[in-house]
Amino acid sequence: MIDRIQEKKVIGIKQCKKSILNGEGKILYIADDADKKLTSPLISVAEQKSVPVTVIDTMQKLGKMCSIDVKAAAALILK
Repeated sequence: MIDRIQEKKVIGIKQCKKSILNGEGKILYIADDADKKLTSPLISVAEQKSVPVTVIDTMQKLGKMCSIDVKAAAALILK
């Protein structure tokens, strides 16, 4: 697993969904402990658009991977 996401990215469920729908998604990262009611629709959209989904253990860990000081439920690497 990677420690940091260095590539161009967006963070947050709404921004990730918007970018995937615009065809800009490369890899979607989802925190396993995030609210499933919020992440399930995002995962469905990613699967429909053939964007690979990687599950990260915690929101805290995903936030650190994104180099932010807060938790993150979702992050998307952009093409």
